[in-house]
Amino acid sequence: MLLTNLTTISPEDAEQTLENVTGFFHSLDLRKVVTILLIFVGCMVAMKVVLKLTDRTFRRLEMEKGLHTFIHAALRVVLWLVTLCIVLDYIGVPMTSLVALIGVLGLAVSLAIQGTLSNLAGGIQVLVSKPFKAGDYVEAGGVSGTVQEVGLAYTKLATVDNKVISVPNGQISTEKIINYTTAEKRRVDLTFNVSYDAPIQKVEQIIRAVVSAHPLALFTPEPFIRVSGYRDSSVEYVVRVWCATGDYWTLYHDLLEQVKAAFDREGVEIPYNHLDVHVIGRKEDERA
Repeated sequence: MLLTNLTTISPEDAEQTLENVTGFFHSLDLRKVVTILLIFVGCMVAMKVVLKLTDRTFRRLEMEKGLHTFIHAALRVVLWLVTLCIVLDYIGVPMTSLVALIGVLGLAVSLAIQGTLSNLAGGIQVLVSKPFKAGDYVEAGGVSGTVQEVGLAYTKLATVDNKVISVPNGQISTEKIINYTTAEKRRVDLTFNVSYDAPIQKVEQIIRAVVSAHPLALFTPEPFIRVSGYRDSSVEYVVRVWCATGDYWTLYHDLLEQVKAAFDREGVEIPYNHLDVHVIGRKEDERA
């Protein structure tokens, strides 16, 4: 639409516009200069008022700082363009031609930075929806790590091996996001495979004793310890224990080590694959 408006400007209209501008400056006097200054000052005052009201509204809404800064800057650019259009319209430049030109330039710029705009749109979506914040451990955009910074174009994640990865927000906004630390409690899920020779009640009592003795395990909800399946050479037990989110990995590894140690003390076998090799001598060796 904007391209059509621009291309339909006739040479006569362009010539008329040039004559209007030339005539304006030829007849320029103190009154017109003062008028232009008043228009400009009035637009500047209106711009400051609008920006202050916008900033006050954003602070009341407790909007993210990055999103606040981006909208403030974008609004300032728009207000400057409006001011420019008002001044040029007073000079004699037709508003329709000016708006069409600005639209074409904006379209060209948007096509040139399409990827960046996609990341900006994703950043705005992330900042508005707030699926995570700085300090959360998340899986987003195919990367797992602790959120260091949520920017408009990229989100920085620190991995467990101390690498900082900048993930494009356009990628984050189109994929699933898993936040591991947003809740106060997490559940540790473990499975243990035990020999068929061990009584089920005994195995459950051993695991329950280990869980009960651990200071990081929570008992609301109550730990769940039951048989979950029968395998080819073992009985599978599932263990579900709740803990504070920050204690998840400590409890996870402690239970793995302590349950194995308890099984060894009580003589409970954890089966593993065996390979039996039978060596058969040759007939010549037997005859000899």
